[in-house]
Amino acid sequence: MSSSKSSQSDKSKETTKKANQRGAARLAAVQALYQMDIGRTTLDHTLSQFMSFYMGQEIEGDEYLPADKSYFKLVVEGVSKHQLQIDPLIDKSLVDGWPVTRIDSTLRAILRGASYELLHKKDIPARVIITEYVDIARAFYEGDEPRLVNGVLDNIAHQTRKDEFTSK
Repeated sequence: MSSSKSSQSDKSKETTKKANQRGAARLAAVQALYQMDIGRTTLDHTLSQFMSFYMGQEIEGDEYLPADKSYFKLVVEGVSKHQLQIDPLIDKSLVDGWPVTRIDSTLRAILRGASYELLHKKDIPARVIITEYVDIARAFYEGDEPRLVNGVLDNIAHQTRKDEFTSK
């Protein structure tokens, strides 16, 4: 009986570790998308830099958590590849007169990463994606920005994943 409890505990730790690494990958993806947007760095350079130097490292006193590198790459490449699909979707969910190009670049990176996942990662529930990116927004902002992220992503999720929000 002791071995089954130990086995269940090990599975729980493994699931938590994987979830934490995916969360760290999302945070790193937001940071990479921000860097590409502000610094005008290329996709290849940014991926290489983050995967080699930041993930799981301590740099200038900041500790970067171990991240699921393949998931990080998937999100960053996905946003780059599908940005012409993603940005209009975000624009429609923002207040009139505030296109995605007019909002803060960190918010833009958060909304783009989450929107990519809502559109292309149907195996992950929309509510999980929204919660993860709202938590990332809370890491960067103390004001109304996390509520804005929640509202925009909720709107996009209801447009793109109606089946997850209809009662059965």
